[in-house]
Amino acid sequence: MRLIETAIHIRAPAARIWSILTDFPAYPAWNPFIIAAEGELRLGARLKITIAPPGHRPMTFRPVVLVVTPEYELRWLGRLLVPGLFDGEHAFGLEQQPESCRVLHGERFSGFLLP
Repeated sequence: MRLIETAIHIRAPAARIWSILTDFPAYPAWNPFIIAAEGELRLGARLKITIAPPGHRPMTFRPVVLVVTPEYELRWLGRLLVPGLFDGEHAFGLEQQPESCRVLHGERFSGFLLP
């Protein structure tokens, strides 16, 4: 398994950050990696996510929504072909603090094709 995690404090309420994270049509304006996102944010729903890894052609995945807890957590799981071959679980977490919101962002990769 491989894990990539980042965290940042943003001087904004969790509600404002949540509204940006869930505004899929606006992703291309601020997210150079996830260049397109669409779908319904409900447990079990399939999304359509297009990523643009640096130096590679864009790829589109159809992940399943695992968690939608407004102003707290958004998580989805994408797979390459079949479970266990190459899986990526993407997550955004929000932790409201007195003067800011801590935004956690991560991706957990697993599967047979993991380098």
